[in-house]
Amino acid sequence: MDQSGLNLVKVHGSGGYDSDFSDDEEGGRSLQRGGKRIHEDELLQKPFQRGKHTAVTHKSVAANEWDREEAKNRRHHLLSMNAFDRHEKFVSDYILYYGGKREDFKRSTAKDKTDLDVVRENHRFLWRNEDEEHMTWEKELAKKYYDKLFKEYCIADLSRYKENKFGFRWRIENEVISGKGQFLCGNKRCERQEGLKSWEVNFAYVEHGEKRNALVKLRKVDFWLESEREEEANGPSESEHWKGPAPATEDKSREEEFEEYFEDMFL
Repeated sequence: MDQSGLNLVKVHGSGGYDSDFSDDEEGGRSLQRGGKRIHEDELLQKPFQRGKHTAVTHKSVAANEWDREEAKNRRHHLLSMNAFDRHEKFVSDYILYYGGKREDFKRSTAKDKTDLDVVRENHRFLWRNEDEEHMTWEKELAKKYYDKLFKEYCIADLSRYKENKFGFRWRIENEVISGKGQFLCGNKRCERQEGLKSWEVNFAYVEHGEKRNALVKLRKVDFWLESEREEEANGPSESEHWKGPAPATEDKSREEEFEEYFEDMFL
């Protein structure tokens, strides 16, 4: 056999270094690599992780997932709105789904009251212990306003003094600062500073259907001085004095004046 005519590549297949066990070794290595990869996937998989879906998901699963995302978006949208905007949205949705008019949802404002209305309805000139037994929020608001008043001197409304009717109230902060009722005349419509006198007046009044009395202090111009000035300003002329006799005035005795005073005190 001619050695020069032999082609070793054809005989051995791989340049003379091929072996019958080479294919088996390569197959074993590929199996080892595949098993190692599977083992690594099992180690990296978390206990709560879902399995990989190789098939198309069911329609109900997709619908539930879509509903969940839609509910999440709707919740974020509602949380981004304030209370009034949420109310408006709910009203619009109700009208859209169930029908009706928007005027049906408008609240009647006929019985609305401001803080001033509540204070006027529940205000008291003097609060007693029995007045604070059954307190509502309206009475508490009126009591807070009462506590802020200054109760040393009064402000008087004497516009109807000829009818023997007087109005008294306590002073507010601005009047205390300006001196109204103490250094200025306590009459509501008087700003005089001269001739002021202090008076303690028995104030009889009716409040919430109950008669009450209170001894109040008033700083006011002398009554006779004020009446003389009013007569000078609004009195009749000299010619009118001679038209007829002077009107008769009934003089009351001291006992009658005391009786009237005590009647007013014990009303």
